[in-house]
Amino acid sequence: MARIGVFICHCGENISATVDVEKVAQEAAKLSGVAFAIDYKYMCSDPGQTQIIEAIKEHKLTGIVVGACSPRMHEATFRKAAEKGGINPYLCEMANLREQVSWVHARSEATTAKAIDIVRMMVQKVKQDSKLFPIKVPVIKTALVIGGGIAGIQAALDIANAGHKVIMVEKAPSIGGHMSQLSETFPTLDCSQCILTPRMVEVAQHPNITLHTFAEVESVSGYVGNFDVQVRLKAKSVDMKLCTGCGSCWQKCPNKKIPDEFNAGLSFRTAIYTPFPQAVPNKPVIDRANCSWFQKGKCGVCKKVCPVGAINYEMEDEIIDIKVGAIVTATGFDIKHTDFFPEYGYGEFKDVIDGLQFERLASASGPTNGEIRRPSDGKIPEKIVFVACAGSRDKAKGIEYCSKICCMYTAKHAMMYKHKNHDGEAYVFYMDVRSAGKNYDEFVRRAVEEDDVQYIRGRVSRIYEKNGKLIVKGVDTLMNAEPIEIEADMVVLATAVVANQDAESVAQKMHISYDKHHFFAEAHPKLRPVETNTAGIMLAGACQTAKDIPDAVSQASAAASKVMGLFSSDEMTREPVVAVVNRMMPPQFTTCTGCLLCMEVCPYHAIEREEILDRRTGEILKVAARVNAGLCQGCGTCVAFCRNKSIDLQGYTNQQMLSEVIALLNKPF
Repeated sequence: MARIGVFICHCGENISATVDVEKVAQEAAKLSGVAFAIDYKYMCSDPGQTQIIEAIKEHKLTGIVVGACSPRMHEATFRKAAEKGGINPYLCEMANLREQVSWVHARSEATTAKAIDIVRMMVQKVKQDSKLFPIKVPVIKTALVIGGGIAGIQAALDIANAGHKVIMVEKAPSIGGHMSQLSETFPTLDCSQCILTPRMVEVAQHPNITLHTFAEVESVSGYVGNFDVQVRLKAKSVDMKLCTGCGSCWQKCPNKKIPDEFNAGLSFRTAIYTPFPQAVPNKPVIDRANCSWFQKGKCGVCKKVCPVGAINYEMEDEIIDIKVGAIVTATGFDIKHTDFFPEYGYGEFKDVIDGLQFERLASASGPTNGEIRRPSDGKIPEKIVFVACAGSRDKAKGIEYCSKICCMYTAKHAMMYKHKNHDGEAYVFYMDVRSAGKNYDEFVRRAVEEDDVQYIRGRVSRIYEKNGKLIVKGVDTLMNAEPIEIEADMVVLATAVVANQDAESVAQKMHISYDKHHFFAEAHPKLRPVETNTAGIMLAGACQTAKDIPDAVSQASAAASKVMGLFSSDEMTREPVVAVVNRMMPPQFTTCTGCLLCMEVCPYHAIEREEILDRRTGEILKVAARVNAGLCQGCGTCVAFCRNKSIDLQGYTNQQMLSEVIALLNKPF
């Protein structure tokens, strides 16, 4: 026979201010099966938990109901108290009297009556509860880091330095990401390469890190602690073990007019190339889409001049299977380019460039060796207009969010230009200056006060060419919307930060959520900002949303700490609140008909097709659904969609839910 204990919390005055908690406890004591009921001011406090533990032992309670705040707040606390008292922690239920009663109603008899009803429901539910036990999942202590930008590098090094194996996959021929393209970084104006390059080398040389560049993730299956990942190693056409990186091949390659992606299209590269001088690994790959040998069957110069015979035209893509326990997704971002803006010339004006192109012009390793020159004629511009929020915060263009970094790098660009061309004029059109960060606002003020950058609050309506100049038309909203027209030699657009083009397909491969802009979605914006809804997969860097380098590095270390926490033991303990497909004795085995609708609707891909075989003949007797407890997050979607009620959610079974409804209707049991 059930012996239930009911414990009503005042929650200070959060509950007792509107609910007669003493009356709730008195009425609870009258309910069938209730052996003990009490109210206390702070049930979650140490004295309150002690009362629960002692009551369980003294009254030999078989289950408890705690009327207090939301289960999200203190369910774990009271379950631990129940366990200390000697009962299964999943025989503890919480009646939410704060969020569902006191915070949404004024003090009245009806409010107290509602609280009593909720307690009655939970008492009947706990009678239907059964003992549950945590799920133990073995953990493979190897992490996969997808993306070799600064966030991926930081996460990989943190995990590797903790003594765990890391596999890094980068789709480009070199790690480094967008940070490797930058000239200087705000707010310190220190050299980007000087900060990044040592870390890139550390990744390549770390004994715990296996680096795969020019590679992409093909598929991800499995569950937290036990992921099966297929990685495609794209054919580099160069044997990395033989190649010494001497450079003979790209120096002799006759195909020299391929737009250079690293220099943002401002210069050209050869068909066999390394992306930049500090690339890691610093060995070339062949761009088959632009190589004469692969397109026409002619040439072969690189193979002829290679002193070690490293060129291999017969090399093919290779698929490798790896097993990992956790995944850090750090796939980075992209930006809108000038051809996105009809009002600014659809990219037809050579001297209207985006921020990344300006970075390459200002870089000592860029196409102009650090001299800021116009792409059209190579002349040094005497007047540059910088347009902030180009595409960002613009609902008409479908990008209503702030790109976060634009205000800061626009100020940086203006300062860099003034430092290189002291007599030049720099104008910045802006909507608002958003410089939230340590020393950020001071940095912007420095651009205005020390470097004489002219800030104009207003939008640029149009840019067109006239007599070799770029005419920039806008308004100054601080001067009564006075029209402004500037004859500029160059215009730099701080274009919107957007998700990578393949972000949607990457998210679908890994079964993680993404928002309408294709940025990856975190599990909770405040409480779980680096985790995804798929357990074991973390986020780092700008694949989640636009962010600067310090934020990307911070998030990467946070993601790494989550991985290290997962790897801290050989087995991971998970909540047993998961879906189960019922099982019966032969010949029926289960009421599941094998329609597998549940498999289609499961957002976590936790349901699999199971074939029930004859032990003697191996013949398939029945096809049914089976829930992978390692993947299931207990959302209950499958339970709702099951046509014949063959699936139940442990802790929230159909019988438990029905008992609550009947209790609410005051029907006797």
